[in-house]
Parts: sequence; structure tokens; C-alpha cells
Amino acid sequence: MEHIRMPKVENVQLLDRLSSRKAALGTLYLTATHVIFVENGSETRKETWVLHSQISSIEKQATTASGCPLLIRCKNFQVIQLVIPQERDCHDIYISLIRLARPVKYEELYCFSFNLKLDKEEREQGWKLVDLNEEYNRMGIPNNYWQISDVNRDYGVCDSYPTELYVPKSVTAHIIVGSSKFRSRRRFPALSYYCKCNNASICRSSQPLSGFSARCLEDEQMLQAIRKANPGSDFLYVVDTRPKLNAMANRAAGKGYENEDNYSNIKFQFIGIENIHVMRNSLQKMLEVCDLKSPSMSDFLWGLENSGWLKHIKAIMDAGIFIAKAVAEEGVSVLVHCSDGWDRTAQVCSVASLLLDPYYRTMKGFMVLIEKDWVSFGHKFNHRYGNLDGDPKEISPVIDQFIECVWQLMEQFPCAFEFNERFLIHIQHHVYSCQFGNFLCNSQKERRELKIQERTYSLWAHMWKSRADYLNPLYRSDHSQTQGTMHAQIAPFNFLYKFWSGMYNHFEKGLHPRQSVTDYLMAVKEETQQLEEELEVLQERLANLQKSHLNGNKVKSKQQDQSKQLGLSTSNNSLANTPQEYSNDLKSFPSRSPSQGDEEDSALILTQDNLKSSDLDLSANSDQESGVEDLSCRSSSAGGCLPSEDSGKDSDEAVFLAV
Repeated sequence: MEHIRMPKVENVQLLDRLSSRKAALGTLYLTATHVIFVENGSETRKETWVLHSQISSIEKQATTASGCPLLIRCKNFQVIQLVIPQERDCHDIYISLIRLARPVKYEELYCFSFNLKLDKEEREQGWKLVDLNEEYNRMGIPNNYWQISDVNRDYGVCDSYPTELYVPKSVTAHIIVGSSKFRSRRRFPALSYYCKCNNASICRSSQPLSGFSARCLEDEQMLQAIRKANPGSDFLYVVDTRPKLNAMANRAAGKGYENEDNYSNIKFQFIGIENIHVMRNSLQKMLEVCDLKSPSMSDFLWGLENSGWLKHIKAIMDAGIFIAKAVAEEGVSVLVHCSDGWDRTAQVCSVASLLLDPYYRTMKGFMVLIEKDWVSFGHKFNHRYGNLDGDPKEISPVIDQFIECVWQLMEQFPCAFEFNERFLIHIQHHVYSCQFGNFLCNSQKERRELKIQERTYSLWAHMWKSRADYLNPLYRSDHSQTQGTMHAQIAPFNFLYKFWSGMYNHFEKGLHPRQSVTDYLMAVKEETQQLEEELEVLQERLANLQKSHLNGNKVKSKQQDQSKQLGLSTSNNSLANTPQEYSNDLKSFPSRSPSQGDEEDSALILTQDNLKSSDLDLSANSDQESGVEDLSCRSSSAGGCLPSEDSGKDSDEAVFLAV
């Protein structure tokens, strides 16, 4: 709170950047964690909350007649434009936000004050939702070819790697240590994914310190061990995700790439994914296109292509497709690296695993994938996403690009993923929010030193509780798209890949349809499920009525037999002897005829085919804007949809009396 110069400013205007609508007038509040704008108004007090950790930049613009404008850009692509009446107040807000948005130590982050009101045991269970040992066991390892190694148990070999890693069974600690000394940042080759159906694997590392002529016997033995761990293949792919020119420039600095003359039985492949600086500039250019007010279609498309963003997305996708084909179709193991092995390597290994394994296309599996290839293998979350005040040149949208690759695949294969677009957007939001502890720090070592799991909450447990909100209504576990390897297309980016307006224009409500297709489909799915439940209830009632009818016939037949034995006529017994008796008997009869009761009960008997056809008519004839609202009237609680319990009881009595 000591950094807040002005906690409250009244008569602040919130502008709508994309329309000429009148600005909202309200009060601006600064707290230790949020910027809050509360609109004036007696009916609805609309509030806009922005986390300090989400703020990317703050721009104080030239003073106008109406006040001093302040432009706040957020890491989740939200843009807030305020007009503060007094220039002095605007300056105080600006200085306060500059400091609040750039914390200098981890303890200042929101996750250390955020409280979900869970006890210690519930917090611990939340962190156990994703277990990487279980994940490697699911892959089928340890086995005859792969073993777990604790050579890095004290982070003595590589401080950015986890303590437990999987390596070929033939590899000794001496080979691991020797290989690590010949790799940048000592990130030696380790297992990322294992395909148990053909023993092919995906391993990852950093670039070798080969220069123009250096070599390392232990590193060569490590690569041969990876190749031999796949008996079905006689060579190993080594994929360098960098452009060849960049890799050759690193050679001049004593780094570089593997020399095929020194490493036997390898095939080398360059991919051509640009570095973090190119990606950061590309995103900035694309966001400038998004900021254009009412651009023409040609201007927008030209700006999007000029940014190069989709070209970079295609490069990452192509790398993942190449590796997935090598593993699934050729049965060949692959070693992947870039420069340090924590940016492009994470992107490519994740995309390839997603294409290969349908488990990673489920909600739980996707959490495991991020935890495995990003969190545990030391992706630099702090540096890449600016959690703390640091070098702005280290910031780059690395995981944003991976998340977009997943969305591009969801567009190509709409039935293959258990989760929806909202799931991806919320993960991207929390990468930057620092509300949960999953994406803090640059390594497992740093997280353990800060005791992140003891002091913060897990995002995965939080999202898992709300998993119904993230379900894809088109997902079918038995669909062909969800089985086995996903065969993504390779085509020019301008024919295959789309601009993701749901992410980059997420907060620009005027650009979206009034109702999302996913929400509409979810509503239809829920209504269908409700109707199926109602059908089961009605079928059960029908069975009970038929059973009562059968029992009634048996009773009547028994009474007739007894009457015959006594020599009495059933018809004579049923006649009234006096007018008074006749009128009393009328009171015992239903107010409608038995045939009427049968007709009303038969109206309740709906077949499943009829319900399905009504669903089709509903989705075909409902207006898209009001589809969900129309569906709500068909719930079981709505009047006129189903008979009440009393009316059902009357129907039962009518059928029984008809007997």
C-alpha cells in the first residue's frame, strides 16, 4: 500500500475505443492487487477489475479539454482507456501503477496474498492432481529400455532441470555428467515422450558446445544410447528448431549443432523457428493491427501478413508435425533442441506430443502436458512473462504461441479435444495473472526454494472444479478424431491458419457474435440430457401403469371366478337398488370417462425418437440470438412442460378405475 499515491479518484471516464458510445462515468480505485473502475448508476454498478500483474504498459497521453487520458495495455490483450479530470491525479495514478505493475520480489505477487479459503490438506490435494510419475508410468516406463535417474537429485548437474529424469537404461552417471558439460546450460538429453507401441521416443536438450571442431565422447555415447533404446530403428533424427543461419552463428561463439561426422547413425534436420526477439516484435505488429479503428479488410489482412505472426505459428506446427510423423509413421526416435532448450524446444515437443497422444487432448492430459514439458523442464516463466521487474528484452510470447497452435488444431479437428476455447484463454490469462503458483519462477529449484506449493494454490485444481465450463460439446471419446495420431495438414499459412479473434479481441465485445456457438451447443446438450432424464421418468411411470393394469385384470378375473362359484351375477351386484344408491355410486366415478383418462395418459408417453426429432426442430427453428433463452422454457421446472404430480395421480386413478 505504500506505493499507492492516490487510492481513489472520482468522475473518471472509461472510454469505449471501438465505438462512439458515450463514455462511462465512475470512480477509480487503486488497491494493493487491482485497479478497479466502478461505474456510477443507481440500477447497476458495473465494475471493471484489472490485476496489477496483468498490466503490460501504461501510457500517459497529452491532456485534453475533458481531462488527462491514461492508456493501460494488459498482457491478456485487454486495453483500458481512462480520462482522469485532474492532471495531478493522473500523474499520481500513473506513478503508482508503474511501481505496482513491476514488483521486484516474488513475495509481492498476488498468489502470496490470494486465499481460496481451503485448509492445508485441500491445498496439498490440489497440487497432487497432476503427478508426473504417474504420467511416465502411463507411457510405460521405466521398462527394459528406459530408467529413472536421480543424478540431478540436488540440482548438481543442471539447476534448470527437475531432480528426476528418464534416460536410456544403458546410460551411466558418468555419461550423463560428461554429456551435460558439453551442452549449453548443462541441459543434457532427457526423455520427453515415449511411444510404447513402437519404442520410439522424443528427447530434448540444449545445443552442443561443438563450435567448429570440438567433440565429446560421452555426448556421442548418450545419443547412441537413445538410438539403441529403439530396437526398431537404425538411426536417430536430431532436430534443430532454429534457422540454419542462427545455428551457424552460434558455432562461431563455440556452440552450434551436432556434426554428423562425429555422431554416427543420425540424420540432422533444421526447422527454422525464429528467436524470442523476432516473436516479440511480430506480436507487437499484430496487436497494432488489432488496434486499428474500423480498418478495411485489405488493410487488416495486409497488416496481419506483414506482422508474420501466422507464419511463425506455421513454423512451430510444421516442426511438431515432422516429429509426430517420424515417431508414429517411421518409428524413429527424435532428439530436439534449440539454443538453451527451454523455449522453442518446449513448443515443438508439446505440439508433437499433442498430435501423437489423444490423452493430451483431454482436459487432465493437457494440464499434465504443460506441467511436464514447460514447468518441470525449466521454461523461464519469470523472464518470458515479466512476473518481476527485469530485462524487457527477455519477454516473449512463447507459451502464447503454443496455446494458439492448440487452438489452430481445434479449428481443424473440432471433435478431437475434450476442452473448449475458454479453457485455453483462461490458462493464458493465468500465465500472467500470478494468482496461482504454477507458473512462477524459472525452474523447479527456484519453486522449491520459495516453497510455492506450501504458500500458494494450484491453478489445475481450481480449473478442475469448474471443468463443466470448459467442456467441448462436440467432443466424443469414440470419434475417429480422438483415436491415435492426429494427422494435421501442411499447407501455406494463409490457407490453413486463422486469426484468433477470441484471444486477441477477447475484450472487444462489439466484435463478437451476441452468443457464442460453443455456449449455444452446450445449452442444447444440457437440454437434450434433461429431456432424456424426463423420458426415463415417463417410461418408468408407463411401466408402473402397465403393471397396475395387469394386476387389476387379475383381481377382476379372480372376483368373477368367486362370483360364479357363489352363483351370483356380476352385473346384478353392480346394479343400484334405489335412486339414492345410484346417485351415491356416481360420486365414486371419475369426472371423465375411462377412455378420456387413457387418452391423456397416452399423451404422456413419448418415444425417444420423438424427443430427438423435437431437438432437431428446436435447433433448426430457434433464432441464434435467443436460442438459450428459448431452451430455458423447456426445463422440467417450467410451467406447462410436464404435468404436475397431482395431474399424474389423477391419470393413474383414471386408468385404475377404467379397469
